[in-house]
Amino acid sequence: MEENEELNDESLENQDESQDSLIKVTGMYKDWFLDYASYVILERAVPAIEDGFKPVQRRIMHSLKELDDGRYNKVANVVGHTMQYHPHGDASIADAMVQIGQKDLLIDTQGNWGNILTGDGAAAPRYIEARLSKFALEVVYSPKITEWQLSYDGRKKEPVNLPVKFPLLLAQGAEGIAVGLSTKILPHNFNELIDASIKHLKGKRFTIYPDFPTAGVIDVTNYNDGMRGGKIRVRAKISTLDKNTLVINEIPYGTNTSSLIDSILKANDKGKIKVKKIEDNTAAEVEILVHLPNGISPDKTIDALYAFTACESSISPLGCVIEDNKPLFIGVKEMLERSTDNTVDLLKAELEIQLSELEEQWHFSSLERIFIENRIYREIEEEETWEGVIDAIDKGLKPHISHLKREVTRDDIVRLTEIRIKRISKFDLDKAQQLIESLEDRIAETKHHLEHLVDYAIAYFKELKKKYGAGRERKSEIRIFDDIEATKVVIRNTKLYVNREEGFIGTSLKRDEYVTDCSDIDDIIVFTQKGEMMVTKVDSKVFVGKNIIHVAVFKKKDKRTTYNMIYKLMKGGPTYVKRFNVTSMTRDKIYQLAGDKASSEVLYFSANPNGEAEVVTVMLRQSGSIKKLKWDLDFSDVLIKGRGSKGNLVTKYTVKRIELKEKGVSTLKPRKIWFDDVVSRLNVDGRGELLGEFKGDDLLLVIDQKGIVKTIPPDLLTRFNDDMIVLEKWNPDKPISVVHYVGDKERFYLKRFLVENPNKEEVVIDEGSKSYLELVSTDWRPMIDIEFVKPRGKDPKPNLQVDVEDFIAVKGIKALGNQLTADKVKNINALDPLPFEEPKEQEAEDIEVVDEEQIGNDDDDIETKNDSSDQTTLF
Repeated sequence: MEENEELNDESLENQDESQDSLIKVTGMYKDWFLDYASYVILERAVPAIEDGFKPVQRRIMHSLKELDDGRYNKVANVVGHTMQYHPHGDASIADAMVQIGQKDLLIDTQGNWGNILTGDGAAAPRYIEARLSKFALEVVYSPKITEWQLSYDGRKKEPVNLPVKFPLLLAQGAEGIAVGLSTKILPHNFNELIDASIKHLKGKRFTIYPDFPTAGVIDVTNYNDGMRGGKIRVRAKISTLDKNTLVINEIPYGTNTSSLIDSILKANDKGKIKVKKIEDNTAAEVEILVHLPNGISPDKTIDALYAFTACESSISPLGCVIEDNKPLFIGVKEMLERSTDNTVDLLKAELEIQLSELEEQWHFSSLERIFIENRIYREIEEEETWEGVIDAIDKGLKPHISHLKREVTRDDIVRLTEIRIKRISKFDLDKAQQLIESLEDRIAETKHHLEHLVDYAIAYFKELKKKYGAGRERKSEIRIFDDIEATKVVIRNTKLYVNREEGFIGTSLKRDEYVTDCSDIDDIIVFTQKGEMMVTKVDSKVFVGKNIIHVAVFKKKDKRTTYNMIYKLMKGGPTYVKRFNVTSMTRDKIYQLAGDKASSEVLYFSANPNGEAEVVTVMLRQSGSIKKLKWDLDFSDVLIKGRGSKGNLVTKYTVKRIELKEKGVSTLKPRKIWFDDVVSRLNVDGRGELLGEFKGDDLLLVIDQKGIVKTIPPDLLTRFNDDMIVLEKWNPDKPISVVHYVGDKERFYLKRFLVENPNKEEVVIDEGSKSYLELVSTDWRPMIDIEFVKPRGKDPKPNLQVDVEDFIAVKGIKALGNQLTADKVKNINALDPLPFEEPKEQEAEDIEVVDEEQIGNDDDDIETKNDSSDQTTLF
C-alpha cells in the first residue's frame, strides 16, 4: 500500500510538472510568431537605409571583398564562403548573387548570368564567375570606418552595415515580401541620382523618377515619390514596321519576351486581338515581330496590345526600409537625401582618419629626423639598462621637439630604437625634409576638405559620374500616356442577336435576328415599344423587356448619336416629339422615356449616328370636326434636349400612323479636332493645337522626315510617329512645296505638287541613299532663303531669296522638280510667305454637338440632369 501511495504521489508530481511545462510552451508560442515576423522583416526581406543591402546581399559583398585578389572567383566558391556568415541554403545565396550581378553595377560577371530580357536563368554556380567591379571597390568598402559584429556562430566578424558612399538602394531598387509587410523600391538612373545628390548638397530642389534596365516607356504622373498609393504605368515600345507588321523593341519592367509573347497569344485566343503569327528575334536587344492579318489596323492593334496584354502594366511602388531595427516608410526623395547626408558623414570620417594618420606619420617622421640628424642614437651607447636607453633618448630629444604637435610618448621612443643601422647610415636629410613637407601639404589639403566638406562631397560625386557614368544614360523614356478605352480597340469577336417580341438579347440566340458584331466587353443599349431604355453588358441571353424596337452597341458619352422619337403619353392621350442623346447612365437600370404611364407607346423611333433629322408624315384618325388629318413633321425643327425631357406636343388628337417621308441629313456642325503632341494623338477635348473643323469626308495631310506624304481620316485612334513634320487639315487645292537634296546629282531641287491619290502613301523626294528632305512648306505662296558656302579666299555670295510660286509651276507628285542652284549651299530656310487670301469655307448654321469624348472605365456614370421644361406645340 505504501509503495502504491508513493507511486501515486510521483505520478501527481509528474502531472504537475507536465502541466507547468505546457504552460511554459504556450507562453513561448505566443511570442514565436512575432519573433518569426521580426526575423523575416529584419533579416531577409527589407533592405537597410544605411547601405541599401539586405543581409544576404551584404554578406555576399563582404565575402567577395575577402576573396578579392583581382581575379574571377567561381560563384560556387563565393556562395560557400558566404555560408560562413549567412545561415541559409546555398540556393538562396546564389539566387541573390545572380540578381546583384544582373544589375551590372557591383559585380563584374563572366559566363552565362541569364538574360533579363528573355527571362533565361543563369548557369549553375559552378560554371559562372564573378569579382567586384571597380565601382564597388571604390564606393562600398572602407574597413577603417566599418562597424563590425560577430557572425551567427561567433567564429567570424561581419559588417553591421557597409559604408556605401552612393545612393545604391535607389540605383539597384529592392523588392521583398515579409510577414505583414512588403517593400518595392524601383531602380533609378545612375547619373540622375548623382545629379540629384549634388543638387541636394547645393540646397537645390530635385526630382527623380525610375529608370528600368528593360527600357520601355513610362508614365510617372502618379509616382507619388515612390510611396504607398503611388503608381507608374509602363509600356513596351511598339512601332509599325509596315501595314501588316508591328515590332516591339523595348519591353515593360517586370516582364520578359517569353511572358510578353504568351500574353499576346492568350489575348489572341480570347478574341481580344487578331494576330497572324509572332517572331521572337531577341538576342542582345529585344525584337519581337507581330504579324497582322490583312485588313487589321496597326494603330488599333497597338492600342489593343496595351489594353489586353502585358505590353502595358502598372507598378505600385512602396518605399519601406529598415532603420534602427524598425520598418520605416519614406519616399525616394528622402531616401536620396539620407543617403547623400550619410555619404557626407562617411567622407568626413574617412578624412578624419586620414588626417590622424597623416599627423601621426608627420610626427614620427619629424622624430626620426631629429633622432638621426642630431645623432641622439650615440647617447645610448654607454647605457646598460633598457630604462637608461629610454631616458637617454628622451633627454636627447627634448631640446628639439618644441615644434611637434603632441607630446613624445614612451611608444614613440621605443619605435625609434627599432630603426635599423642600415637606415641610419643611408639617411638622406633632403629626402626626409621633402617627405615632411609633402605630409604637411597633404595635412593642409585634408584639413581644407574637412573645412569645406560639402564642396569635397560634390567633387566626389562629380568624379564618380566622370569615371563610371559613361554608358549609363537613361533607358526608359518618360511620357504622359493617353488613356485607351478597351471597348474601342477590342476585336468584335462575337455576334449579337435579338428576339424582339419576347424581349431577349444575347450571343447565344443564333436562331433569332442578327443585330451586329460585338465584343464580350461591350455594353448594349435597348429601347422598347413602351418607351423604356436600358443599357446592359453583353451576355449569352438577357431579358430586357418585350417588344424591342432598337438594339445597338452603346458608346459612353457619345454626343453625336441622336435619337428621334414620337410617343403617345397614354391611350387616347396627347402625342409628343423629342430628340435626345444618351451619354451616361447606370447599367441595368430601366429609364422611362415616354412617361411612367403603363399605356404609353412609342409611335416612331430612329437612331441617327451623325445627328440626322428626317421628315415624317403624321396621320390622324377621323374624329369629330378635325380638318387637318395629315401633315409633315421635320425633326430639324426640334431642339436636342435631355433624354428625360417631355418634348414638344405634336397633337392632342389620336394618331393613326406615322410614316417616313424623307431621310435626314446631319444637323451637327463639323467637329473640331486638336493634336496633343504630349501623347501624339488627336482629340476633341481642346488639348494641344487646333487642326480645324472636320466634316465627314475631310482628311488630314501627314508628311514625315523620310519624305512620305499621305492623307488619312481624322481617327482619334491614329498614332503619329516622332519623325512627322507636317500635320494639318488637307486642302486638295493647296500645293505642297518641297526642297530635297538629290544625292546622285549633289544638288538641291525644288518641286510643287498636289496630292493625286488621297488614299495612297507616296514618297515625294529622290529615293537615292544620299538623298534627304531639306524643307517642306504648305503655304499658298512660300518664300525660301538660300545661304551659300563661303569660297576659300573670297567673299560669300549674297543670300538668294526665292519666290516658290514664280520659280516652279505645280507639277506631278513624282516629278524631280527644278534645280535650285549649282553653288554649294550652307543653309535653306523658310521665310514668311507672301500674302494670300484663302477662300472661306461656308460655315454650318445648324446646332453644334460635341463629338465623343475620352472616357473612363467606370461601370456607373453620374446621370446628367435633363431639361423637362419649354414644351412647344407644333400643331
